[in-house]
Amino acid sequence: MSLAVTLSRAQEGVSAPQVMVEVHLSGGLPSTSIVGLPEAAVREARDRVRVAIQSAAFEYPNRKVTVNLAPAELPKDGGRFDLAIALGILAAGHQVPREKLDDCEFLGELALSGQLRPVSGVLPALLRARARGRRVVVPSGNADEAALIPEIDVRIADTLTDVCGWLRGSQELLPPAAALTRSGESIGPDLIDVRGQLQARRALEIAAVGGHHLLLMGPPGTGKTMLAERLAGILPPMTELEALETCAVLSVAGQSIDPAQWRRRPFRAPHHTASAVALVGGGSQPRPGEISLAHNGVLFLDEFPEFSRHVLEVLREPMESGHILISRAARQLTFPAQFQLIAAMNPCPCGYAGDKHKRCRCTPDQVQRYRSRISGPLLDRIDLCIEVPGLPLAELSTPRSPKDEDSSTVRKRVVRARQHALARAGRSNAEISTRELERDCALGPAERQWFDAALGRLGLSARAYHRTLRVARTIADLDNGAAALDRQHLAEALQYRRVSLLSD
Repeated sequence: MSLAVTLSRAQEGVSAPQVMVEVHLSGGLPSTSIVGLPEAAVREARDRVRVAIQSAAFEYPNRKVTVNLAPAELPKDGGRFDLAIALGILAAGHQVPREKLDDCEFLGELALSGQLRPVSGVLPALLRARARGRRVVVPSGNADEAALIPEIDVRIADTLTDVCGWLRGSQELLPPAAALTRSGESIGPDLIDVRGQLQARRALEIAAVGGHHLLLMGPPGTGKTMLAERLAGILPPMTELEALETCAVLSVAGQSIDPAQWRRRPFRAPHHTASAVALVGGGSQPRPGEISLAHNGVLFLDEFPEFSRHVLEVLREPMESGHILISRAARQLTFPAQFQLIAAMNPCPCGYAGDKHKRCRCTPDQVQRYRSRISGPLLDRIDLCIEVPGLPLAELSTPRSPKDEDSSTVRKRVVRARQHALARAGRSNAEISTRELERDCALGPAERQWFDAALGRLGLSARAYHRTLRVARTIADLDNGAAALDRQHLAEALQYRRVSLLSD
């Protein structure tokens, strides 16, 4: 009788709980069984592992092999446990030294030839292993992800034979850092490409400083999409922790990570035919949706009213909480969703209501039905609402104005203004709590009286009241970090609460 234990990591949302792979060899008819709540792909590992061991010129035990994946109540899926199972079988059969398996975790799917194939969710697993102070062996296909994690001993391998040679001390496995040039980020589309639209550019800058949600409304071809695509380029740089959180979501989703742009804020623009599951995540094996893939970045919804109303309504809770909880009969998974929503829409079905150059052919009922596709509760969560009018053709052919600034210039102002918020509360203005809002947005008697009267005329909700104060705080931060909010800051913030645009 022989027993060996190896360590691996499961995938549960963006977390990676530890799994102990216990391998027991005993007498009886030759067979292999895997227990511990394995899904189909894990149960099939017994055949992959057996052939891979034989292809690597090792002996598969002619005994009864029992593999237990602990803890037993945690569901296990995918081929990520193949390498750990194979090493456990070899260690139990005294073909590799057991003591070398201590304090080392193994991730990787085995091909029948013994080659190691990359798996998803490596980044969260490496972060958890680093916290435990363990070494990790991963396939060479995951080298780019592994190289993003500092201060951890990671080794990459191409085959099962390489890993066994490393455990025996006959060869060395290299760390992944040599395979990756750690790069920063690229800015992407530049704001200098946008001509005019000074009010929209101002709203975009305020949104970037405070992390506020923004709705752009205007006729076709006025630059709404161009403005939205350039928001990510003027946002402050991500911290290393934010970048790793974002890359962890990509890793769990099985998407590739570009090592040259891993510090760049994500920009997601799903088509308006996307389902609710595609947007917020889910499925029989829950996967992150677009709002999680946009974590710490921008979610752009073009043709906003063309999305199904049911799809848009699922955005309401994560817009407030910054995460999405997906419940299934067996378990609940939480994915991060701290995204910045930028929406764009036409004013009517034909697109030309209020346009000075083309006549709208929609009836009032058609316009009302079109605009009512966006519910009041959802609109109440959008901090800035701005019209993007059409530009005269003559303005497009004139030399650029000094006010047509590039992304680099605007970004410097955004970073300076964001620093004021970080110094006060450690987070953006859109994320501060109500108590912090009362502390940082205290109004004088005259400003309070004026603001209350304006709120009464506009009929704003309590949520809109707090969101307007947050926008005013952001405007004050842009105003050289003014400590107190004056009437000018409040008036500009109220101007952007133009929800009446959708109800006229």
